[in-house]
Amino acid sequence: MTRRFLFVLGSARADGNSELLARRAAEQLSAEVEQQWISLAEYPLPDFVDRRHDSDHARPPADSATGLLLDATLAATDIVIVSPLYWYTVSALTKRYLDHWSGWLRTPGLDFKATLAGRTLWGVTALAHEEPEVADPLVGLLSNSAAYLRMRFGGVLLGNGSAPGDVLRDTEALARAKTFFAGQAPLARFPYETATA
Repeated sequence: MTRRFLFVLGSARADGNSELLARRAAEQLSAEVEQQWISLAEYPLPDFVDRRHDSDHARPPADSATGLLLDATLAATDIVIVSPLYWYTVSALTKRYLDHWSGWLRTPGLDFKATLAGRTLWGVTALAHEEPEVADPLVGLLSNSAAYLRMRFGGVLLGNGSAPGDVLRDTEALARAKTFFAGQAPLARFPYETATA
């Protein structure tokens, strides 16, 4: 299967620091790798409504924002969550997208969990702190989501930047971006999972 990267842009601002860093990393992908970039600000999703105890979730229409994102997610071999660090985790736009995964897990005929199993989840974020550990909640959200879906977890590329374009001065982040997508990510595991799980 040809690798197909889906870059899910979760910033309310176009060309934000997280997106700039993700584009630097994506420049290193070979020409054979397909790339699709979707801005959640341009394709706003409705609030997620949890119906798991009332009825099945219906597949969203293909021409809706939700349907577009669902189809792009299912087609991707690699999903890259590109979100600024907001209150120590992903942006509200990004969280809404991930919340819709709960509905897609329960949509008859999708086999969402089985389809994503073995694929890779990555993260790219810019933060306005010198201490990278403030991004631990964001990293945990993505790594645990990958583990639940039996996906590979490629890790999170961190960059420093607050004002527009700041991340392009973070030479360490730009250096990491050159090799970020190069490795084979391991299957993610929940921290409390046993070796026989």
